[in-house]
Amino acid sequence: MHSCGPRRARVDSRNPWFRHYRVERPRLRLVCFPHAGGAATLYSTWASRLEEGTELLAVQYPGRQNRLAEPCATSMTELADAVTAALVPHLDVPVALFGHSMGSAVAYEVARRLTRTAGAKTVALLVSARSAPHLHGASAGDAFDDVRLLESVKRLAGPDAAAYEHPDLRDVLLPSLRADYRLLDAYRPGPPTERLPVPVTVYGGDRDPACPVADLDSWAEVTDAGQETVVFSGGHFYLREHEEALLEHIGSRLPPCVNAP
Repeated sequence: MHSCGPRRARVDSRNPWFRHYRVERPRLRLVCFPHAGGAATLYSTWASRLEEGTELLAVQYPGRQNRLAEPCATSMTELADAVTAALVPHLDVPVALFGHSMGSAVAYEVARRLTRTAGAKTVALLVSARSAPHLHGASAGDAFDDVRLLESVKRLAGPDAAAYEHPDLRDVLLPSLRADYRLLDAYRPGPPTERLPVPVTVYGGDRDPACPVADLDSWAEVTDAGQETVVFSGGHFYLREHEEALLEHIGSRLPPCVNAP
């Protein structure tokens, strides 16, 4: 993969759904979806590692960072519909979708909607650290109280884990985490009746307590275009320590952005 150097994120007040790392004459857009409780800044270091001609759109869910004052989404339908609508102005070039953990489910639902959107060309769905949506079962029950939420953060050792140790930051972060967990708990799609026409690449960590390696291949059931599984060493947030290798592999699964006009 050929790095195109530093890129600065721009946030459009008219379309706050993305941190947009613009490039001149983009040929492809990689749309990245963060984990539960996460934010677009998870992908802040990715843009400079992408091939020249690939533009990064990092999705910013409401209820966090620059969208802190906005209510969090309460259902997957609400969230996926809103992201898909926000993507419409960016469909002048092909798009690929990458999601980590909760972001995998959101990316999948957006991919489904884009197959029905005129003018959209989706070239790949790339998912990480989550089994296919139809495998998720019983309700999490009492998992939304502060103690259980903090236990989950500690167990998964996410990039914001240390922030939850500070009471003031914890009070800011817990509402969006709780809202995302509730959204996922209510999201119970059955086995897919219509398969995606795009290839699916699945990434995971070999010591992920939330998503066993054996569950990763379940994504083969959502596509007619082929599924591949790639496993890295590490836990739920393996992508932090393997960022360079992960992005190299992602780049190898995207159409080359060459001969830009």
